[in-house]
Amino acid sequence: QVQLVESGGGLVQPGGSLRLSCAASGSIFSAYTMGWYRQAPGKQRELVALISSGGSLNYVDSVKGRFTISRDNAKNTVYLQMNSLKPEDTAVYYCNAGGTRWSSGIYWGQGTQVTVSS
Repeated sequence: QVQLVESGGGLVQPGGSLRLSCAASGSIFSAYTMGWYRQAPGKQRELVALISSGGSLNYVDSVKGRFTISRDNAKNTVYLQMNSLKPEDTAVYYCNAGGTRWSSGIYWGQGTQVTVSS
C-alpha cells in the first residue's frame, strides 16, 4: 500500500515556473516507478513524466525541454519542475506510483491544480 500527497500547485503567469512535490509513504518508495499525470477540463488524463526506480526518464513530447522529473529516495519524494509554463499546461496534476510507460499504477494522489494564466 502506498499513500501519495501532492503539493506545490497554484496560479502562475505564462513563462513562469512551479515545482510540484509528491510525498509517498507506506511502502518501499525506491522500488516504484513514479509518474506525474495531468487532466485538463474535458480531456483524458495523460502521462506527463515518468521516472523509474533506476532513474530512467520519459516525457510526453509537449513538455520535453521544459519539465524535469526527479526523485529523492531518502525523502520518499518525487518532484516535477515545470519551467516556461504555457496556458495549455493548465490541469490537475496527479502523482502515480507503480506504473509503466504504457499503463498507470494503482496508487494515486489527490491531485494539485496548476493554472497558467495572465
